Amino acid sequence: MTRVAAIDCGTNSIRLLVADVDAATGTLVDVDRRMEIVRLGQGVDRTGRISPDAMERTLATVRFYGALVAQHGAQRLRFVATSATRDASNQDDFVDGVQRLLGVEPEVVTGDEEARLSFVGATRGLDAGHAGPFLVVDIGGGSTEVVLGGADVEAARSVDVGCVRLTERHGLDDPPTTSQVVAARADVDAALDRVAEVVPLERTRTLVGLAGSVTTVTARALGLTAYDSARIHGATLPVEVVRQACDDLLRMPKARRSALPYMHPGRVDVIGAGALVWRRVVDRVVDATAGTEHPLAFAVTSEHDILDGIAHSLV
Repeated sequence: MTRVAAIDCGTNSIRLLVADVDAATGTLVDVDRRMEIVRLGQGVDRTGRISPDAMERTLATVRFYGALVAQHGAQRLRFVATSATRDASNQDDFVDGVQRLLGVEPEVVTGDEEARLSFVGATRGLDAGHAGPFLVVDIGGGSTEVVLGGADVEAARSVDVGCVRLTERHGLDDPPTTSQVVAARADVDAALDRVAEVVPLERTRTLVGLAGSVTTVTARALGLTAYDSARIHGATLPVEVVRQACDDLLRMPKARRSALPYMHPGRVDVIGAGALVWRRVVDRVVDATAGTEHPLAFAVTSEHDILDGIAHSLV
């Protein structure tokens, strides 16, 4: 077993995984897994820059994670930065700050590499009862990655619709107005048109959703009284149940969202947009597979994602 540390810095959150990984078997055992909402991408879609406050919040968490990595004695460390950092004109300032604190250079990965890492992390964490090809969908704060594959990635596309970016771009009210929802939905649908140009959605046998928007929708669908990752991971839900949970969260006022026992405070203002993205993805795959031998009837949720993929890549 090799002890590794993986850091995933997205638009909304920054996450750490310290794990023992067996390269021969692919087994991954968590030592420490945690997440902080830092909203690094706040305003990036509008200004094209990481704000000073967002930079300070994120680097403070990087410093804390560095101490944990040292404490756990990780032998290898990989830091991956995604959508917000890719799009920021001052990304070099952020990269320099991380390198100063951790001693490793953060990788500002492409959307395709982000998609590949998400696919590896998600599919290795599924039980054997699910059949491929898998369509893995990772809904982040700034972008959404859609990947189709079996034993390996066959087609992938990253598009710039995520829960933070969509909320800011369309100024979603509390709750959003009908016209705002229509505009945001059209934005997502146009992005999925671009996905469908390169990813054959009709080949999907198992649809797998990743990241906080999807896990929160799943908690809603399951009626959880607290966030329970053991129940959320691997949950296989009928598409109509997923659709209803998405619609509930999109239309719900923030005061009600914040009172939900499974809701992370850092997701309250953006979960509606995340739920909208997941709803449109489910609808699109249902339509694409209708009339095939395997029409989509269920969606699977995974707690294993790009963070696990980064950890696997280290061995």
